[in-house]
Amino acid sequence: MAAKTVEAYSRDVEQFLMFLTVHLGGAPGLAELRELRIADLRAFMAARRNDGAGSRTVARGLAGIRSFVHFLERGGEVNSAIFAAVRAPRAGRSLPRPLPAPAAREMVDPDSALDEEPWIASRNTAVLTLLYGCGLRISEALTLARADAPSDSALRVIGKGGKERVVPVLPVVAAAIAEYLRLCPYHTPPGGPLFVGARGERLNPRIVQRAMAGLRGALGLPASATPHALRHSFATHLLAAGGDLRMIQELLGHASLSTTQVYTEVDPTRLLEAYTKAHPRA
Repeated sequence: MAAKTVEAYSRDVEQFLMFLTVHLGGAPGLAELRELRIADLRAFMAARRNDGAGSRTVARGLAGIRSFVHFLERGGEVNSAIFAAVRAPRAGRSLPRPLPAPAAREMVDPDSALDEEPWIASRNTAVLTLLYGCGLRISEALTLARADAPSDSALRVIGKGGKERVVPVLPVVAAAIAEYLRLCPYHTPPGGPLFVGARGERLNPRIVQRAMAGLRGALGLPASATPHALRHSFATHLLAAGGDLRMIQELLGHASLSTTQVYTEVDPTRLLEAYTKAHPRA
C-alpha cells in the first residue's frame, strides 16, 4: 500500500479502538472484538458523525477498519461477518470546483505574488504555476527533487501508489521554476527537495495553502480556490479546449477513466459539443 494509505488506515484503527475503550469501559482485546455487535459499529459511526465527520470520511474510515478485521480473520482471531453486514453511509458525489481560466492565470501571475521576500514570492509562483500548468497534486509537486527541475519539455512525476507518469512542461512553467532557483538562497544537492521553506527544509504544503489563501483574498476569489483547485482547473480547461478524456486521464495519473469523467459533468457544454460532432444523426 502507498504510505498515505497506511497512514490513513492506521488512523482509522486507532480511532476505532479509542472509541471502543470508552464504549466498552476498557481497552478492547481480541475477545472483545469477537463479541462486537452491529449496534456497536453503528454507535461508532454515530460518534464519528457527532465529531463532524462527513459521509465520505465515515465510509473511508469503515473501509480501514474492515481491512484490519479481515487481517485478524485471516489469522483465525475474529469473524468479520458483522462488519460485512453494516452498510457504509452513502457519500454524495461532489463535483470538482475549478477556477475560471482568467482567475487561474491571474493566480499564477508573478505580479500577483504577495510576499515581500522576492525568492519566496518567486517560489510560491513557481509551485502554483506547476500545479496549474502540469495538473500536479500538491504532494507530487513538493516531493520533487532538485534534480527533477525540468530542463526540457517533460517532467517525471511519482503519483499515488508510486505510479510514475510523464507530463509535458510548458515554457512558462519551466521559466517560473528557473526564476525561483535563480533567486533561492539555498543550493540543495540533486537529491534534495526542489522547493524549500524559509529555513532550507522541504516546503510544507501548509505554507502553499496559506499563500493561496492570501491570494484568493486579494483577488476576491471564493474559498474553493485552493491549490487542488488548480489541478481541477488544469483538467477542466483542457477538456473545454477539446482535450481527449483519455489523454487527460494519463496527465492526471488517474487509475480509472471513471475518475476523470467527473470533469465532463463540470463542463456540460463541452460534452454536448462532442456528442454533436460524433453522433451520425446529429
